[in-house]
Amino acid sequence: MQDYEQVVSFLGTWGPFQRRIFFLLCLSSIPCGYNLLSVIFLLASPTHHCHIPTHSNLSQAWIQASIPVQHVGEQQEKSSCNRYELDLVQNLSALGHTPNLDYILNLTEPSSDFLLFSLKQEGCKDGWTYSTEHYQSTAVTEFNLVCSDQWKQPLTSLAYFLGGLCGCFLSGPISDRFGRKPVLFGATFTISIFSSAVAFAPSWPVFIVLFFMLGLGQIASYIVVFVLGSEILIGSTRLLFSNLGLPGVYVFGMMLLSGTAYLVRSWRHLSLIMAVPGLACLPLWWLIPESPRWLVSHGRSQEAERVLRLAALENRVEAPHVIFLSTNTEKAASQKSESESLTFLDLLRTTNIRCISIMLWLIWFSMNVSYFGLSFNMSGLYGNPYLNYFLVTAVELPAYAVSWLAARSLPRRISFISFSLVGALAVLLIQITLHSYPIVTLSLVLLGKFGVLAGIAVLYSYTGELSPTVIRNTAMSSCATFSRVGSAISPYLLQLDVFYEFLPWIIVGALSLLSVVLCIFLPETFKQPLPDTIQQLPSIQRFRWPWTSTPPPKDDLKSSKDQTTALEVICTTHL
Repeated sequence: MQDYEQVVSFLGTWGPFQRRIFFLLCLSSIPCGYNLLSVIFLLASPTHHCHIPTHSNLSQAWIQASIPVQHVGEQQEKSSCNRYELDLVQNLSALGHTPNLDYILNLTEPSSDFLLFSLKQEGCKDGWTYSTEHYQSTAVTEFNLVCSDQWKQPLTSLAYFLGGLCGCFLSGPISDRFGRKPVLFGATFTISIFSSAVAFAPSWPVFIVLFFMLGLGQIASYIVVFVLGSEILIGSTRLLFSNLGLPGVYVFGMMLLSGTAYLVRSWRHLSLIMAVPGLACLPLWWLIPESPRWLVSHGRSQEAERVLRLAALENRVEAPHVIFLSTNTEKAASQKSESESLTFLDLLRTTNIRCISIMLWLIWFSMNVSYFGLSFNMSGLYGNPYLNYFLVTAVELPAYAVSWLAARSLPRRISFISFSLVGALAVLLIQITLHSYPIVTLSLVLLGKFGVLAGIAVLYSYTGELSPTVIRNTAMSSCATFSRVGSAISPYLLQLDVFYEFLPWIIVGALSLLSVVLCIFLPETFKQPLPDTIQQLPSIQRFRWPWTSTPPPKDDLKSSKDQTTALEVICTTHL
């Protein structure tokens, strides 16, 4: 709706009204950022072993000896799911035998008159004893989601991200129908309500249902605040909001979670505190207006004019006597109906757009599996989990800044391939340093997260430029859906280490490399005219090195100078 921006240009781009909206919308993104990776702390799995009841009348030495020692990689650890049969251990204790603790701790060779490892083993019939070094309690320790029930851990994370997938589907149509503002505050209220409800979950089935609803509200809130800011703000202010302001505050909310979790070690108390940012943002209802762009597109021009006239008073500028002409609103409605006539199936209509769409879907899927896989794999690294989470979150700030600079001046393919290669190589090198050099390993993880996230940030611009105007919203929504599918299966990456210790890291690196290979075959879009129709979409490349690009055509319907910048294109989509 290009005429809309010309009509509202009398407001300027950085007056008191724009600054207020900028700050309040960024502030309203804190609840969804605060809750994004709460699954890492709520479902943390501390080290554990079988519980030995106090009524067993065993000495401390025999209690330690009753847990078998097993090899995990190159190290020896106590078994998490088995113990020696308690009746046999009690009999040995009653006969006066003393266990050789030096052997149990792998300090000497066995020298006792019996071999513990020859005894029969049994499961943890009396429950488990969990380490409280980092966590006082988690949902895993309270519902005993370990050993035979360990499959429930990734399933719970899957439910959370499936809620996010449903949020992608529902937030767009509902906000298009009822407005941006009601959906934004409805999603924020949903986060607070279900975050509080999770704290009182009496059982795992109830917990997983509430967790699903929490995920639904989390992603829906972010999408709508992104769209609302993109529609109210214009020009350079909108670019700053969508590429630095909103992501920066969103990451700040994620960083706050690590500090809160460090201070509050009980998962139920942490879940209650997670509801506070959402409740604190609810009074912003009276300070944030509805999107005038949405009001105009739905024929509510008088309400849109009322919002803009109040904004003009706040900015101390004079508004035109008539802001919206009837011809402008009719044109907006006709453009809206034309774009709505195209559906998801039109992304598969021709061979060219079908190949580009499938490659983009695979890239979005792969990059998001890598992003969330890196976040979840942090739990297996050496060191304090709270500090690790804080660092892997803080590295997103420079990643957003660098990707923003790259999107302004570098070709898309070179930027994306460079960032993704950095992330992939860093992750693959972790196999060499994982056990020997913990500090180097952590640095490689941070570098990998930086590369993957910077690549995803460039991918937003690249996808918007590759998508024809008439179907851009649908194309971006489809890519966001595949990204949610990737995030949903990422918790299962951790389970693959039972086959090979480094398999999760190899998969993350391989998926980043797959994205690089696919990107080589996509056409370059930097300084190229944006396609308006499916027929104007540039053809895929058979094979062309990333640093080679076709110069912009001289004779085209629209020159690259007159085109809306790529970042503005992303701002006007609904994800």
